[in-house]
This record gives sequence, C-alpha cells and structure tokens, in this order.
Amino acid sequence: MFSFDSSTLVPMMIFAIPIVAVAGGITAGIVRTLSRHRLIELAQRERIAAIERGLDPTKLPPLPSLMSDDDSAPLYMSPRQATRHRARGLLVGGIVTLAVGIGLSVMLYFLTDGEDHGKVWAVGMIPMLVGLALLVSSWLYHGFAAADAADPPAPPSNS
Repeated sequence: MFSFDSSTLVPMMIFAIPIVAVAGGITAGIVRTLSRHRLIELAQRERIAAIERGLDPTKLPPLPSLMSDDDSAPLYMSPRQATRHRARGLLVGGIVTLAVGIGLSVMLYFLTDGEDHGKVWAVGMIPMLVGLALLVSSWLYHGFAAADAADPPAPPSNS
C-alpha cells in the first residue's frame, strides 16, 4: 500500500501549484472568449431585431469588437477609439516602467560601495529600455490613430 508522508507530499504540492495555476489561466481565457462571443451574438441578434422593426441602422450603436483583450476597454469602441485607448495604456505603462528603471538604477548606484558603481546600476537599464519601448509604441499607435482620422475611408463607388 502506498502511504503519504511529509517527504513525498511537499514535492508533490510544489509541482501542483504551477499546474493548477496554468490550468486556471487556460480555463479563464476560454471562459472569457466564450462570454465575449456570446455578447457579440446577442448584440447581433438585437441589431437584427431593431432593423426588422424599422429602425435606422445608422442610429444603432456599433457592434462590439473582439480586437481588444483589455477588460477595461468597453467592447463598443470604434477601431479609432480602441487605438487611442491602447496608445494611452502604452503611454502610462511606459512612463511607469521607465520610472521604475531609473529608480532601480539610482538605488543600486547608492547602495553599492565604490568599486561596484560602474556595474550594478546597469541592472536598471532593462526596465528603462522596456519603458522607452512602450513609449515608442505608444507614439506609433497614436500616429496610426491620427493618420486614420486624417484619411477617412473613401465612399464606395457606384460602378
């Protein structure tokens, strides 16, 4: 008969925690995807029912989009609004990460003795460069949103 004692239970628990975390994350992603699809399906049915009752389709709210995985962004955003929202999020993330990198570099510079000043502070360069990359991507997203606003789509041709 197989018996459990503390020497076999602890290693099993150590490996069980990440397995449960990964399984929970996958399950949460599946549930989120299914609920988003259900929400879009209900919005489409509501839109069809409104059109059948004779409402003008231009007066109806736009259909939800699946392009945003961000839970703080409402589903009923236009692509331009979603791009601006993403650019704003990247800007905030870039500023925070850049500040963390600078703070980490300064802290490590002052905590080390004289001979390690030239080496240890460089650890803060990693979050600083990540913050700069987020700021650049925010700038690029904002540029795309501005370009989309400047160039409205051409009306369909009647040919």
